[in-house]
Amino acid sequence: MIESIKNVGVNPAVNSGSIEMTPVKPGASVAETSSSDFADLLGGLFNSASNAVKTAEATSIAGIKGKATVQQVVEAVMNAEQSLQGAIAVRDKVVAAYLEISRMQI
Repeated sequence: MIESIKNVGVNPAVNSGSIEMTPVKPGASVAETSSSDFADLLGGLFNSASNAVKTAEATSIAGIKGKATVQQVVEAVMNAEQSLQGAIAVRDKVVAAYLEISRMQI
């Protein structure tokens, strides 16, 4: 089971709020396959969530003006909500990991 986990890498391309997982060739480490670091990956995730919220806001304003349908407004708001919940979950996990590391005895 550990071998199957080792053979999965994270592709830092964030498309519409989702992170793509790509297989890693056997024998290569994840660090060798990714030119980006963890901070860039998280930054991309949070930028994606921010863009989703901005899009939902613009679509909502367009809906008020009568330029967007109710369905478009609901889809944009639901997408923003999902992206924001994902970003908050990741943030909570990072903070929990930091707190756990800070409690370790040296």
